[in-house]
Amino acid sequence: MSPDAYCEQKAAASGSSFYHSFRFLPPERRRAIIALYAFCREVDDAVDETIDGAVARIKLEWWRSQVAAVFGGAPQHPVAQALKPVVKAFELPQEHFLAVIDGMAMDLDLNRYPDFGLLERYCDRVAGVVGLMSAQIFGYSDPSTRAYARDLGIAFQLTNIIRDVGEDARRDRIYLPQDEMKRFGVSSAELFQHRVGPGFKLLMAFQVQRARRFYDKAFAALPAVDRRSQRPGLIMAAIYRALLDEIERDGFQVLDRRFSLTPLRKAWLAWKTSWNY
Repeated sequence: MSPDAYCEQKAAASGSSFYHSFRFLPPERRRAIIALYAFCREVDDAVDETIDGAVARIKLEWWRSQVAAVFGGAPQHPVAQALKPVVKAFELPQEHFLAVIDGMAMDLDLNRYPDFGLLERYCDRVAGVVGLMSAQIFGYSDPSTRAYARDLGIAFQLTNIIRDVGEDARRDRIYLPQDEMKRFGVSSAELFQHRVGPGFKLLMAFQVQRARRFYDKAFAALPAVDRRSQRPGLIMAAIYRALLDEIERDGFQVLDRRFSLTPLRKAWLAWKTSWNY
Protein backbone atom coordinates (compact mmCIF):
# COMPACT_ATOMS: atom_id res chain seq x y z
CA MET A 1 0.00 0.00 0.00
CA SER A 2 1.35 3.41 -0.94
CA PRO A 3 1.64 6.19 1.66
CA ASP A 4 -1.18 8.14 -0.04
CA ALA A 5 -3.40 5.04 -0.07
CA TYR A 6 -2.71 4.49 3.63
CA CYS A 7 -3.75 8.08 4.41
CA GLU A 8 -6.88 7.72 2.29
CA GLN A 9 -7.82 4.55 4.15
CA LYS A 10 -7.15 6.20 7.52
CA ALA A 11 -9.33 9.19 6.66
CA ALA A 12 -12.16 7.10 5.23
CA ALA A 13 -12.18 4.69 8.18
CA SER A 14 -12.57 7.51 10.68
CA GLY A 15 -16.04 8.35 9.37
CA SER A 16 -15.31 12.01 10.01
CA SER A 17 -17.40 14.80 8.55
CA PHE A 18 -14.19 16.34 7.25
CA TYR A 19 -14.02 13.69 4.57
CA HIS A 20 -17.11 15.12 2.87
CA SER A 21 -15.45 18.51 2.40
CA PHE A 22 -12.33 17.04 0.79
CA ARG A 23 -14.21 15.73 -2.25
CA PHE A 24 -14.42 19.18 -3.79
CA LEU A 25 -10.66 19.71 -3.97
CA PRO A 26 -8.40 19.13 -6.99
CA PRO A 27 -6.27 15.95 -6.66
CA GLU A 28 -3.02 17.52 -5.41
CA ARG A 29 -4.72 19.55 -2.67
CA ARG A 30 -6.97 16.62 -1.79
CA ARG A 31 -3.98 14.31 -1.29
CA ALA A 32 -2.31 16.98 0.84
CA ILE A 33 -5.26 17.62 3.17
CA ILE A 34 -5.89 13.89 3.59
CA ALA A 35 -2.24 13.39 4.58
CA LEU A 36 -2.58 16.21 7.12
CA TYR A 37 -5.82 14.74 8.46
CA ALA A 38 -4.22 11.28 8.72
CA PHE A 39 -1.35 12.80 10.73
CA CYS A 40 -3.83 14.34 13.17
CA ARG A 41 -5.62 11.01 13.52
CA GLU A 42 -2.38 9.13 14.15
CA VAL A 43 -1.12 11.40 16.93
CA ASP A 44 -4.60 11.56 18.47
CA ASP A 45 -4.81 7.75 18.45
CA ALA A 46 -1.37 7.58 20.07
CA VAL A 47 -2.97 9.11 23.16
CA ASP A 48 -6.59 7.96 23.03
CA GLU A 49 -5.89 4.33 22.18
CA THR A 50 -3.03 3.85 24.65
CA ILE A 51 -3.92 2.97 28.25
CA ASP A 52 -0.44 3.51 29.67
CA GLY A 53 0.43 7.21 29.75
CA ALA A 54 4.15 6.50 29.68
CA VAL A 55 3.75 4.51 26.48
CA ALA A 56 1.65 7.30 24.97
CA ARG A 57 4.43 9.79 25.71
CA ILE A 58 6.94 7.54 23.98
CA LYS A 59 4.67 7.35 20.96
CA LEU A 60 4.33 11.13 20.80
CA GLU A 61 8.10 11.54 21.06
CA TRP A 62 8.46 9.09 18.19
CA TRP A 63 6.06 11.21 16.17
CA ARG A 64 8.22 14.24 16.90
CA SER A 65 11.11 12.35 15.36
CA GLN A 66 8.95 11.54 12.33
CA VAL A 67 8.09 15.22 11.91
CA ALA A 68 11.81 16.04 12.03
CA ALA A 69 12.39 13.40 9.34
CA VAL A 70 9.63 14.89 7.19
CA PHE A 71 11.51 18.18 7.15
CA GLY A 72 15.01 16.75 6.81
CA GLY A 73 15.41 13.03 6.66
CA ALA A 74 13.79 9.74 5.69
CA PRO A 75 10.50 9.23 7.57
CA GLN A 76 9.42 5.67 8.31
CA HIS A 77 5.67 5.95 8.87
CA PRO A 78 3.52 6.02 5.71
CA VAL A 79 1.73 9.17 6.91
CA ALA A 80 5.05 10.93 7.43
CA GLN A 81 6.18 9.71 4.01
CA ALA A 82 3.02 11.13 2.45
CA LEU A 83 3.59 14.45 4.21
CA LYS A 84 7.17 14.92 2.99
CA PRO A 85 6.23 16.27 -0.49
CA VAL A 86 3.22 18.08 0.99
CA VAL A 87 5.16 20.27 3.40
CA LYS A 88 7.45 21.34 0.58
CA ALA A 89 4.71 21.98 -1.99
CA PHE A 90 2.52 23.99 0.40
CA GLU A 91 5.23 25.47 2.64
CA LEU A 92 3.78 24.09 5.86
CA PRO A 93 5.86 25.05 8.92
CA GLN A 94 7.38 22.36 11.11
CA GLU A 95 6.35 24.16 14.29
CA HIS A 96 2.68 23.70 13.43
CA PHE A 97 3.03 19.92 13.38
CA LEU A 98 4.90 20.04 16.68
CA ALA A 99 2.17 22.26 18.15
CA VAL A 100 -0.41 19.59 17.31
CA ILE A 101 1.69 17.02 19.17
CA ASP A 102 2.03 19.47 22.09
CA GLY A 103 -1.75 19.70 22.18
CA MET A 104 -2.15 15.93 22.24
CA ALA A 105 0.41 15.77 25.06
CA MET A 106 -1.81 18.08 27.11
CA ASP A 107 -4.30 15.22 27.31
CA LEU A 108 -1.65 13.25 29.21
CA ASP A 109 -1.08 16.06 31.71
CA LEU A 110 -4.59 17.46 32.15
CA ASN A 111 -8.03 15.95 32.50
CA ARG A 112 -9.63 19.14 33.82
CA TYR A 113 -9.43 22.75 32.62
CA PRO A 114 -9.80 25.46 35.29
CA ASP A 115 -10.89 28.15 32.83
CA PHE A 116 -11.44 28.88 29.17
CA GLY A 117 -8.03 30.53 28.80
CA LEU A 118 -6.25 27.19 29.17
CA LEU A 119 -8.90 25.35 27.16
CA GLU A 120 -8.49 27.83 24.31
CA ARG A 121 -4.74 27.15 24.29
CA TYR A 122 -5.50 23.44 23.98
CA CYS A 123 -8.01 24.05 21.18
CA ASP A 124 -5.54 26.26 19.35
CA ARG A 125 -2.87 23.58 19.41
CA VAL A 126 -5.00 20.62 18.37
CA ALA A 127 -7.25 22.50 15.94
CA GLY A 128 -6.33 26.15 15.42
CA VAL A 129 -2.95 25.40 13.86
CA VAL A 130 -4.56 22.61 11.85
CA GLY A 131 -6.90 25.25 10.49
CA LEU A 132 -3.90 27.36 9.51
CA MET A 133 -2.25 24.47 7.68
CA SER A 134 -5.52 23.55 5.99
CA ALA A 135 -5.98 27.10 4.74
CA GLN A 136 -2.44 26.97 3.36
CA ILE A 137 -3.28 23.79 1.46
CA PHE A 138 -6.59 25.17 0.15
CA GLY A 139 -4.82 28.35 -0.96
CA TYR A 140 -5.39 32.00 -0.07
CA SER A 141 -4.25 35.41 -1.23
CA ASP A 142 -5.25 37.69 1.67
CA PRO A 143 -3.35 37.25 4.98
CA SER A 144 -6.60 37.95 6.87
CA THR A 145 -7.64 34.43 5.92
CA ARG A 146 -5.22 33.14 8.55
CA ALA A 147 -7.32 34.64 11.34
CA TYR A 148 -10.40 33.02 9.82
CA ALA A 149 -8.68 29.64 9.64
CA ARG A 150 -7.46 29.66 13.23
CA ASP A 151 -10.83 30.70 14.67
CA LEU A 152 -12.64 28.18 12.52
CA GLY A 153 -10.38 25.41 13.79
CA ILE A 154 -11.10 26.43 17.38
CA ALA A 155 -14.83 26.50 16.61
CA PHE A 156 -14.62 22.93 15.30
CA GLN A 157 -12.84 21.76 18.43
CA LEU A 158 -15.37 23.47 20.70
CA THR A 159 -18.12 21.68 18.77
CA ASN A 160 -16.34 18.37 19.29
CA ILE A 161 -16.08 19.08 23.02
CA ILE A 162 -19.82 19.81 23.24
CA ARG A 163 -20.68 16.67 21.30
CA ASP A 164 -18.35 14.43 23.32
CA VAL A 165 -19.05 15.51 26.92
CA GLY A 166 -20.41 12.11 27.90
CA GLU A 167 -17.78 10.11 26.03
CA ASP A 168 -14.98 12.20 27.53
CA ALA A 169 -16.42 11.85 31.03
CA ARG A 170 -16.26 8.07 30.67
CA ARG A 171 -12.51 8.56 30.13
CA ASP A 172 -12.34 10.80 33.22
CA ARG A 173 -11.80 13.85 31.02
CA ILE A 174 -13.80 17.05 31.38
CA TYR A 175 -13.11 19.78 28.86
CA LEU A 176 -15.84 22.09 30.14
CA PRO A 177 -14.09 24.89 32.09
CA GLN A 178 -14.31 24.21 35.82
CA ASP A 179 -15.11 27.81 36.74
CA GLU A 180 -18.06 27.79 34.34
CA MET A 181 -19.32 24.50 35.73
CA LYS A 182 -19.23 26.05 39.19
CA ARG A 183 -21.05 29.16 37.93
CA PHE A 184 -23.91 27.05 36.60
CA GLY A 185 -23.96 24.69 39.57
CA VAL A 186 -22.80 21.60 37.71
CA SER A 187 -20.58 19.05 39.45
CA SER A 188 -18.27 16.47 37.94
CA ALA A 189 -20.43 13.78 39.53
CA GLU A 190 -23.41 14.90 37.42
CA LEU A 191 -21.40 14.30 34.27
CA PHE A 192 -20.23 10.89 35.43
CA GLN A 193 -23.77 9.91 36.46
CA HIS A 194 -25.37 11.29 33.26
CA ARG A 195 -27.66 13.66 35.14
CA VAL A 196 -29.08 16.35 32.85
CA GLY A 197 -30.47 19.05 35.10
CA PRO A 198 -31.38 22.71 34.50
CA GLY A 199 -27.87 23.84 35.40
CA PHE A 200 -26.31 21.46 32.91
CA LYS A 201 -28.57 22.68 30.11
CA LEU A 202 -27.69 26.29 30.88
CA LEU A 203 -24.00 25.39 30.95
CA MET A 204 -24.23 23.65 27.59
CA ALA A 205 -26.22 26.51 26.07
CA PHE A 206 -23.37 28.78 27.15
CA GLN A 207 -20.84 26.49 25.45
CA VAL A 208 -22.88 26.43 22.24
CA GLN A 209 -23.10 30.22 22.22
CA ARG A 210 -19.32 30.47 22.55
CA ALA A 211 -18.77 28.03 19.69
CA ARG A 212 -21.13 30.02 17.50
CA ARG A 213 -19.25 33.22 18.33
CA PHE A 214 -16.06 31.61 17.07
CA TYR A 215 -17.82 30.57 13.84
CA ASP A 216 -19.17 34.10 13.41
CA LYS A 217 -15.78 35.63 14.15
CA ALA A 218 -14.14 33.33 11.61
CA PHE A 219 -16.65 34.11 8.86
CA ALA A 220 -16.32 37.85 9.50
CA ALA A 221 -12.54 37.60 9.03
CA LEU A 222 -12.68 35.68 5.74
CA PRO A 223 -12.04 38.04 2.80
CA ALA A 224 -14.36 37.69 -0.17
CA VAL A 225 -11.40 37.00 -2.46
CA ASP A 226 -10.62 33.76 -0.62
CA ARG A 227 -14.10 32.39 -0.03
CA ARG A 228 -14.07 30.04 -2.98
CA SER A 229 -10.63 28.61 -2.26
CA GLN A 230 -11.59 28.08 1.39
CA ARG A 231 -14.78 26.28 0.42
CA PRO A 232 -13.84 22.98 2.16
CA GLY A 233 -13.70 24.73 5.53
CA LEU A 234 -17.01 26.44 4.87
CA ILE A 235 -18.57 23.08 3.98
CA MET A 236 -17.26 21.63 7.22
CA ALA A 237 -18.63 24.61 9.13
CA ALA A 238 -22.09 24.07 7.65
CA ILE A 239 -22.03 20.45 8.80
CA TYR A 240 -20.75 21.26 12.28
CA ARG A 241 -23.17 24.13 12.82
CA ALA A 242 -26.03 21.85 11.84
CA LEU A 243 -24.74 19.40 14.45
CA LEU A 244 -24.79 22.15 17.10
CA ASP A 245 -28.40 22.92 16.14
CA GLU A 246 -29.32 19.24 16.57
CA ILE A 247 -27.73 19.07 20.01
CA GLU A 248 -29.52 22.22 21.11
CA ARG A 249 -32.89 21.10 19.76
CA ASP A 250 -32.61 17.80 21.60
CA GLY A 251 -32.00 19.47 24.95
CA PHE A 252 -28.25 18.86 25.17
CA GLN A 253 -28.58 15.11 25.74
CA VAL A 254 -24.86 14.62 25.15
CA LEU A 255 -24.14 12.65 28.31
CA ASP A 256 -25.62 9.39 27.14
CA ARG A 257 -25.48 9.63 23.36
CA ARG A 258 -23.20 10.79 20.57
CA PHE A 259 -24.86 13.08 18.08
CA SER A 260 -24.07 12.82 14.39
CA LEU A 261 -25.67 13.72 11.10
CA THR A 262 -26.54 11.05 8.59
CA PRO A 263 -24.16 10.63 5.64
CA LEU A 264 -26.97 11.74 3.33
CA ARG A 265 -27.50 14.98 5.25
CA LYS A 266 -23.77 15.66 5.35
CA ALA A 267 -23.57 15.13 1.59
CA TRP A 268 -26.54 17.43 1.03
CA LEU A 269 -25.05 20.17 3.21
CA ALA A 270 -21.73 19.80 1.40
CA TRP A 271 -23.39 20.09 -2.01
CA LYS A 272 -25.56 23.03 -0.94
CA THR A 273 -22.65 24.94 0.58
CA SER A 274 -20.37 24.26 -2.37
CA TRP A 275 -22.85 25.93 -4.71
CA ASN A 276 -23.00 29.03 -2.52
CA TYR A 277 -19.29 29.64 -3.11
